[in-house]
Amino acid sequence: MNSSHTTTQRAANLPKAARGINFARAPGFTMVEMLMTMAIAAILLTIGVPAYRYVTNSNRIAGELNGLLGDLQFARAEAIKEGQNVTVCVSINGTNCANSTAWQNGWIVFSDPTNVGVHDPGETIWRVQSPFTSSDTFLASNNVSAVTFNREGYAIGIANGTLITLHDSTDTKAWTRCLSIGLSGEMTSELYGTTTNGATCT
Repeated sequence: MNSSHTTTQRAANLPKAARGINFARAPGFTMVEMLMTMAIAAILLTIGVPAYRYVTNSNRIAGELNGLLGDLQFARAEAIKEGQNVTVCVSINGTNCANSTAWQNGWIVFSDPTNVGVHDPGETIWRVQSPFTSSDTFLASNNVSAVTFNREGYAIGIANGTLITLHDSTDTKAWTRCLSIGLSGEMTSELYGTTTNGATCT
């Protein structure tokens, strides 16, 4: 019997539903492949999430601290250049000084030739910092709600070693930062546990 005839006859005997079907392997994942993919994804998340949180916290804290540090340095430079007092004070509304030590509420920088530490009508406001969008706190020691620099660049009206301390919402030591202000007008940013002018960042 002819072999081609036999093949044709066998195909004819198959059910209609099976005729012409390509029995090649269907694409997809095996159970082992799926489990391996899930395991790799879990490992990447375990490593990646803490790293992402560290970067975002670090950038936010640095931005908040450097914002005030930069404005204080600007105020000191302007006081020396203009030959008159310049003040940085806590301000909630962006126009007047608030009697508050909570610097996270925002601040203003203004020329202050007359009533030191108070923004009077006619005194120029040079910079305005809006309140923090985070829940971080930025609190000053020694009841300091304003820092004034005189024409020689000295900080007047504050205690030597004044600290403005920045804490995140979890009060984690790793994220604690302090801004130290000396009577000479020197300003430094500090990590938790650092002592300057007799004041320790905590």
